[in-house]
Amino acid sequence: MKHSNFSSCFIILCLIFAGSCKNHMEELMIKPPIAKKKPTKLEKHGDVRVDDYYWMKNRDDQEVIDYLNAENAYYEQMTAHTKKFQEELFLEMKSRIKEDDSSVPYKLNGYWYITRFEEDKGYPVYSRKKENLDAAEEIMFDCNELAKGQDFFKLKGISISQDNTVAAFGVDTVSRRQFDIQIKNLKTGEVYPDKIENTTGGSVWANDNKTLFYTKKDPVTLRSDRIYKHILGTSPTEDELVFHEEDETFSAFVYKSKSRKYIIIGSMSTLTSEYQILDADNPNGNFQMFSPREIGVEYSIAHYQDHFYILTNKDGATNFKLMKTSSNNTASDNWEEFVPHREDVLLEDVDIFKDHYVLSERKNGLNELRISRWDGSDSYYLPFESETYVAGTSVNVDFDTKELRYYYNEMGAPYAIIDFNMEDKTQKILKELEVQGGDFDKSNYRTQRVWASARDGVKVPISLVFHKDTPLDGTSPLLQYAYGSYGSTIDPYFSSVRLSLLDRGFVYAISHIRGGEYLGRPWYEDGKMLRKKNTFTDFIDCSKFLIEKQYTSPEHLYASGGSAGGLLMGAVINMAPELYKGVIASVPFVDVVTTMLDDSIPLTTGEYDEWGNPNEKEYYEYMKSYSPYDNVEAKEYPNIYVSTGLHDSQVQYWEPAKWVAKLREHKTDDQLLFLDTNMDAGHGGASGRFESLKETAKEYAFILDLEGKAP
Repeated sequence: MKHSNFSSCFIILCLIFAGSCKNHMEELMIKPPIAKKKPTKLEKHGDVRVDDYYWMKNRDDQEVIDYLNAENAYYEQMTAHTKKFQEELFLEMKSRIKEDDSSVPYKLNGYWYITRFEEDKGYPVYSRKKENLDAAEEIMFDCNELAKGQDFFKLKGISISQDNTVAAFGVDTVSRRQFDIQIKNLKTGEVYPDKIENTTGGSVWANDNKTLFYTKKDPVTLRSDRIYKHILGTSPTEDELVFHEEDETFSAFVYKSKSRKYIIIGSMSTLTSEYQILDADNPNGNFQMFSPREIGVEYSIAHYQDHFYILTNKDGATNFKLMKTSSNNTASDNWEEFVPHREDVLLEDVDIFKDHYVLSERKNGLNELRISRWDGSDSYYLPFESETYVAGTSVNVDFDTKELRYYYNEMGAPYAIIDFNMEDKTQKILKELEVQGGDFDKSNYRTQRVWASARDGVKVPISLVFHKDTPLDGTSPLLQYAYGSYGSTIDPYFSSVRLSLLDRGFVYAISHIRGGEYLGRPWYEDGKMLRKKNTFTDFIDCSKFLIEKQYTSPEHLYASGGSAGGLLMGAVINMAPELYKGVIASVPFVDVVTTMLDDSIPLTTGEYDEWGNPNEKEYYEYMKSYSPYDNVEAKEYPNIYVSTGLHDSQVQYWEPAKWVAKLREHKTDDQLLFLDTNMDAGHGGASGRFESLKETAKEYAFILDLEGKAP
């Protein structure tokens, strides 16, 4: 056997049991793996950083695999006493989920479409029924069958031809978000042998039922940059390149308008967008520019009759406005204001129907749905009363309907899918999430929205949920979650999985920190680029508020975040480690400077508008000042559980691996530090309906064990 410090056969030192130990950690002393240091000098702008673990970037290097396996073995050994508890948590969470469940059917082009799950099966079944729900079921895809023999399986992007006879679909069996598109004959059941490789998985049919448009990815960076046209019955090698997005900071995509009249190619960066349109009846025609990109101008388009409606931030409309233009004159010079910009309302989306249009808005952090008639004779909001709810439009694919389908849930109560009649203003609940097990009662839970004062005086909202019997006197454990990037808003959603914490005395808090859009677009702008640190200090100041108001204490406070939220976790434990008993960092983006300097890594160039371009000295120095990996110090850190996936295309596995190795080298405490790598999965974790619950069970067992609440 080749000698390696990273061999999974690393030395385990066992102490002789002496009497009755207080806990399992004292029963067995296990030596953590120590990563080799191979210094690599990284120089930029005259600044030299020495990265001792840069060598971990090669996933084909056996030494790297040995190290990851060694960390996994260490984690398994150190948590062996919680394995039974993890299984109990998994079964408990799984038991709340209705296994033989199905979606609310929706009708499109003469068929009702249904997604359902069967008992004891982990993947969905996609089916349809012609004209009415009493018709015979046609199974299009049984993912349980398709996933057999695969360690990972994901099907996405089902696209049905206009004549309902063929379906394109994308499959990923590696978890790198690189999908192979295939085509199935829905009449005969035959799946055609040709595969279109390395795509986003999505595609759209022209109205001739034989021309398919799809998006391919750059094989190295995985940037979605090319739109192709495929003709049914021909080889993918003959496919025509329709559009190439050459700007490395943009990604391309293709879709069909809700009116089914246009094929639309979109190009988008973080702050700029552009569209081209083609009559869906003329797939061999040339795409026409809708309105050329203007740096900093975002817009999206919806077609209705002879006009397009444009949601945009043009001309300083920070919170967006709605404009309209003739289908024949789409350049921005022709746009006319339809719904004006408002300083206190973020306009998030528009849904268009034959007689009505529906605006999705956000005011003071709360979702609002505004329904208006095209003729201006009526306009009103759906009434929502809670401060901890989520509401939004659901699947509304039909133009000619008076029914608006929307969803609603409160943080302490399950969601409902509702059809609302926009004419007579009556509504019907079509489906409510069933929490199985028989012991769930929503009246047992309390929710609150509170406001913490950030250090610069800004008020930061926090949504809370807890069991009615949980004391708020500083003695209760609390899990604080946040994301805080890309303008992505984490709304106060209900989770049946979360009940496993709430029923054990935990308070759960979502901090709506800057970097998201909870309080409008300025809330996002104030937490990105050269103001990114507001995201981290907001989270810390929320933690201090929760301690001050006795929702918890530093001895019982836990923090959690994933991906860019994992960056958040890394930053806050460098800045204020004393506030937290434990931290969960999932697929954490922690090596910010090195990653953003490497334009061969997937997504890097498209991220410049979010983090800045470190090839410019100002951004380099600012990133370096907060990058978790670059700011690890010799000090005490909380207990930390880190998870990643070997095939992650969003945050490469080596970022958390390097971070853990550096933390092991520098930290001065004896707190727990685990790296748990899924050797078969990517950014989204394990596939299958219930497999992700096993990962959640690991996280929950980690903090419940630290709280002394594990059996």
